[in-house]
Amino acid sequence: MKLRLESIKPDSGSSFRILLTPNLNDIFFWHFHPEIEIVFVEAEKGIRHIGDHLSTYEQSDLVLIGSYIPHLNFDYGVKTTVETVVVQLRENFFEDGLKSFPELNGIIDLFERAKTGIAFNGETKKIAGARLKKLQSLDKFNQLFELMSIFQFLSKSNDYLELRSLPISGRNLLKQQQRMHQIYKHVEEHFRDKIDTNVIAGKVNLSVPAFCRYFKNATKLTYTDFVNHHRINYSKKLLLQQSNVTEACYGSGFENLSYFNRAFKKIAGESPSLFKKLKCS
Repeated sequence: MKLRLESIKPDSGSSFRILLTPNLNDIFFWHFHPEIEIVFVEAEKGIRHIGDHLSTYEQSDLVLIGSYIPHLNFDYGVKTTVETVVVQLRENFFEDGLKSFPELNGIIDLFERAKTGIAFNGETKKIAGARLKKLQSLDKFNQLFELMSIFQFLSKSNDYLELRSLPISGRNLLKQQQRMHQIYKHVEEHFRDKIDTNVIAGKVNLSVPAFCRYFKNATKLTYTDFVNHHRINYSKKLLLQQSNVTEACYGSGFENLSYFNRAFKKIAGESPSLFKKLKCS
């Protein structure tokens, strides 16, 4: 898939665009655009890959992304039902005279922080997500005021994570997109195999040391940690399907039970046995 700078036009009679559930599950869409974007997605679990930030989400995710920050579509690889609300605003949305209104200072500060990406959590995510889902049912006038009200609500929240992802140039983005596409595809197809950095480095035409440096710079993870994230996500699925811990360990590609337990706790924050007890009780 070749990268293109996504061209976004506002909805008719509106200063922004609302996009509902684009159904890109099977498409690796590593892209960027000048528009500021707020995304709310509901799915069993998925990947949050924004710039050099890489993590997973469960049940839902709410993020505010600044201009020109590369990101992967939030429904990529999700096999279950997905509901998504995306609102895209031109990059100078608050520069056309709105900065003269002191009442909007909180929102303007929010958008400054969003230049490197923000993910919201807890009740903030739940409340704002529910409101975003209702936007489409409003007329254009009330869509604008409800959106501004949502941004004001978010600006006052302390329940967020700064992603600290920087915009990058289109030429570098194209190279990264092509490489990351190959890496994701390889990991999805082979995460249960023995990890061999030589194979993936060869696929993206890099030496092993160069690949390791590139991958760590791009994702802040080692390649082994990245593969282990996929393995742990898959092992959770096995545990929820009534597999025991040993079956989940070997079924997701791990060759050592103690290493599986350590990796699971590091990534998931709890042991696999506790995860199974809490989720399946």
